[in-house]
Amino acid sequence: MTLAVEMKGMTRFFNSTGVRANDHVDFSVESGEVHALVGENGAGKTTLMNILYGLVKPDSGEIFIDSQKVQINNPDDAIKNGIGMVHQHFKLVSSFTVAQNILLGIEPSQAGFLNNKKENERVLELSQKYNLPVDPAAKIRDLPVGMQQRVEILKVLERKAKILILDEPTAVLTPQEVSELITVIHGLSKQGYTIIFITHKLVEVMAVADRVSVMRGGKMVGTKNISETSIPELASMMVGREVLLKANKSEYIADEVVLEAKNVSVADANGLAAVSRVSFKVHKGEIVAIAGVSGNGQSELVEAISGMSSLDGGEIIFKNKPVGHTSVRERRDMGMAHIPEDRMVVGLNLQTTLDENLIVSRYSHSAFSRYGFLLMKTINEFAGQVVKSFSIAAARPGEGISMLSGGNLQKVVVGRELSGNPSFVIANQPTRGLDVGSIEFVHKTLIEERDKGAGILLVSAELEEVMALADRILVLFRGKIQGELKASTANEEEIGILMAGGTLENLHKQASKSEVEA
Repeated sequence: MTLAVEMKGMTRFFNSTGVRANDHVDFSVESGEVHALVGENGAGKTTLMNILYGLVKPDSGEIFIDSQKVQINNPDDAIKNGIGMVHQHFKLVSSFTVAQNILLGIEPSQAGFLNNKKENERVLELSQKYNLPVDPAAKIRDLPVGMQQRVEILKVLERKAKILILDEPTAVLTPQEVSELITVIHGLSKQGYTIIFITHKLVEVMAVADRVSVMRGGKMVGTKNISETSIPELASMMVGREVLLKANKSEYIADEVVLEAKNVSVADANGLAAVSRVSFKVHKGEIVAIAGVSGNGQSELVEAISGMSSLDGGEIIFKNKPVGHTSVRERRDMGMAHIPEDRMVVGLNLQTTLDENLIVSRYSHSAFSRYGFLLMKTINEFAGQVVKSFSIAAARPGEGISMLSGGNLQKVVVGRELSGNPSFVIANQPTRGLDVGSIEFVHKTLIEERDKGAGILLVSAELEEVMALADRILVLFRGKIQGELKASTANEEEIGILMAGGTLENLHKQASKSEVEA
């Protein structure tokens, strides 16, 4: 089969540090195939694709499109060569219609005036051609994320792209939307389009790809046919060692309640209702997961429980005491820990040292200060213990942390929050953006805390993570609990229905109807 893309000897030095983000990388994609590109954070896959799309210039190497050598200096060059890229964060104008977004910059006009009717007709023809139904007149802000992504794909196809780069395309989708996207990708492949699929979700790689290439440390480790590999093998290639992919945890035994939310309501930054009358309990030794597509009130709920924002109604009971009006420090002193979703902004201060970051929430404790003076030797020893216990590679007591990888920065946060033996832990998107090795570590650590008796509130948009770690699952949709499931008996279809705002009653009725008809 002919090659749609061939990259030879691609090398790219990272800024002025001399580190090679790409180290003489060879990468080829056959015409009409779906080719997955995977690797840990910092492996070099994003840099390689940014070179192909003209966002980054290589220091050396050659690019061939359909066996012809090309120069790609910018995205315009990439588009002229039939390459399109759908970014993880959509680049759509929310106040515009579907048609206006797809045809932005190439609108049909008559005597200098835009023709909305022709725009809609053109987009309708495009959507029918590729079997990607959309409403041309719908506003982007009114569409679910799965439909917005469909608009992005149509926008690329309208610009005559034959090679599509999809960057983490399932990051914000529900399970049903992921399934629809995989169907779309297979349909485009059958029509002769070449798809490069960048992801860290190996289950999806096995479902969507024909072949997969693995990068590690800026180098290409190898390429495998999907039919001849497995998830454990790919994980091992990514990390360089065997990876424990399944979380091992004992069965949950009911214990006393450590935290209870009673009719909690919280407003967002604009004063609009983000969480409406939410009630639930978390017991000692239990992991309760809040699943849902990001933006359904999870962040506001976590901020209210941790004390970062105030309640607009209801109450938070922690260890049998109302804490709705207590400060963050008071809650932490009572045994509450918080792993925030944004480790770079909320979780850490990258301008200070490892030691300072580890004691930021307890510098006033007698173990670390006396008569207003910090006990630097004790703090330094504590930092060393955390580095050892939580395997924080490249971190050294007394030194800065700004150059640590994302996975090691998350370990600093996890180490700080869990080293005080908390009785309740909020873990908000604890593995977002992490590679498979770091995910393994975080999962193992959270289960250890659960087994020691801590109650854990896990907030995650990753369905695999929810299914692997939780004892109970609550699904949040538009600020309300849409349903509750026992993790041991829940399935992806049920969770996905709830995440999209549906009900299990309707699902079960449909199943019963199908059985009768059969």
